[in-house]
Amino acid sequence: VRLVESGGGLMQAGGSLRLSCAVSGSTSDLYGMGWFRQAPGKEREFVAGISGLTGDRDYAESVKGRFTISRDNAKSTLSLEMNSLKAEDTGVYYCARSQSYSGTVVGDYNYWGQGTQVTVSS
Repeated sequence: VRLVESGGGLMQAGGSLRLSCAVSGSTSDLYGMGWFRQAPGKEREFVAGISGLTGDRDYAESVKGRFTISRDNAKSTLSLEMNSLKAEDTGVYYCARSQSYSGTVVGDYNYWGQGTQVTVSS
């Protein structure tokens, strides 16, 4: 399974970015997919996830109402629309595939992309 993120960059606070993840080699659309981020000196944290079974979405409290996760199984892509960006959203964003239908912690995921840097200036 290979995951490749794109779309990161530098943005001013209040702006928007859209991240994409190209997925290849995954044998089933039933696996959950998610986005995580890691700021310098901090642990990797859950941002958003989408169930492969139900399509239900989960979000970290810090991004609810601002970020939207979506997946297009026909195109094998996962996306994260990020609006009203804040300086604290800065970090490396990782796309990941769950070991089961869904997940909200690092341990639920067993395939990871290399990450894409998002920097929000205040």
